[in-house]
Amino acid sequence: MELTQGMALQQTLSPQMQQSLHLLQAPLLELRQLVATELASNPVLEEDSPTPQDAERDIEPRETETPSSDRADEWKEYHVQREPWNPEAGERWQYFLDSQTRPPTLQQYLLTEIGSMDLDARQHGLALSVVGNIDDHGYLRATDAEIAAQAGTSPEEALQMILQIQALEPPGVGARNLSECLLLQLARREGSHDLACHIARDHLDHLAHRKYSLIAKALNVSVAEVQKTAKAIAELEPRPGRPFSSGEEQTILPDVVVEWDGDDLLVSLNESELPTLRIGSGYKDLLAEPTSKGEVRNYLRDKIRGGRFFLRCIEQRKQTLLSIAREIVTRQRAFFEFGTAHLQPLTMSQVAEAVDVHETTVSRAVSGKFMTSPRGLFELKYFFAAGYTTETGDTISNESVRQAIAALVKAEPPDSPLSDHALMERLADRGWPIARRTVAKYREQLGIPPSHLRKSF
Repeated sequence: MELTQGMALQQTLSPQMQQSLHLLQAPLLELRQLVATELASNPVLEEDSPTPQDAERDIEPRETETPSSDRADEWKEYHVQREPWNPEAGERWQYFLDSQTRPPTLQQYLLTEIGSMDLDARQHGLALSVVGNIDDHGYLRATDAEIAAQAGTSPEEALQMILQIQALEPPGVGARNLSECLLLQLARREGSHDLACHIARDHLDHLAHRKYSLIAKALNVSVAEVQKTAKAIAELEPRPGRPFSSGEEQTILPDVVVEWDGDDLLVSLNESELPTLRIGSGYKDLLAEPTSKGEVRNYLRDKIRGGRFFLRCIEQRKQTLLSIAREIVTRQRAFFEFGTAHLQPLTMSQVAEAVDVHETTVSRAVSGKFMTSPRGLFELKYFFAAGYTTETGDTISNESVRQAIAALVKAEPPDSPLSDHALMERLADRGWPIARRTVAKYREQLGIPPSHLRKSF
């Protein structure tokens, strides 16, 4: 081993280039955060104030927004258009805001239920330990011994409290696994459910794979009885906490908006979520003053230079994304007119060549971006799909093939589902030469089980 010194040429990305690529790749939500961060860190950047004409159109001046300011402004504007704003209207507005409540979570609901139970202080603490170990799906994620250790009691007392919690609503709450969850729900149903209980206790794996004949043989019943019981079990709730879930998902803000204007498709960017930025004129004047100190001038010069570069990056992002979106819409016009079955094969290199950018630029520009259109909300990457050449020389996208497979499976007879080979033959009859393994891959992507699991007796 030895230490040597040498010289070599190596390409590296400058901080400015890294910032430019980061802004290009950032979706709208992330871009909004980046703009807010840049506004906070660069004092020479400021939001462009509205014009006097915009101010005259405002019914009344807007104050600093609070978490409920949007709803408050809409409520006030509603009354301004119909009646003078008065204290009575303010009371109605406050009542409207106070009435916007969130539903309780599963844990909050169970705590309310516990409050109505006749428990002493020791039992109440034990009940809190049980509820604290129930997840949002309604399952108990701790053993009897662990709960007993948390509450400072015995495992037998912990088990008795668990049984009391399992008797609460919703049915199945507090179960340790799916089998127990189903059994708790079956126990509350009227009538006899012996066969369903046997299946839920000992044959859930066979039930998941629709091996009805094996279950029938093990329990000495007919396949028809097993199938009927399986339908009844399917009506049970595998996640008792589902009704209490907030249903809140990550918000998606589309970067691109596509609308019909007569027979034309208009493509625009969603700029309503971003503030308009500019370099403050006061800082420019301060830089031009001869009395300014050298340190101040250097500081302002660096900030102004950085602010201008940031604004250029934002503008370049807009132009690049808009050009790519317009090219996508032009090449996929049939999709917007007729639907998914008419999605055309498209590659990023084709779009890159059309808009005169590198293929990696297209990849960064469409990453994590969404387009809202008359056909719905789609990720921009959705429009880039490989394709096949039919016997007639036409090209079809793999998404069109997936939709055709889904349609064939939906129309198949329940007692004689189509195998992958049969699906391949049906597609070949249309002139689509698709291999059987490709059909199987697309079927799995669609979440469709194999033919022997789709068969109904």
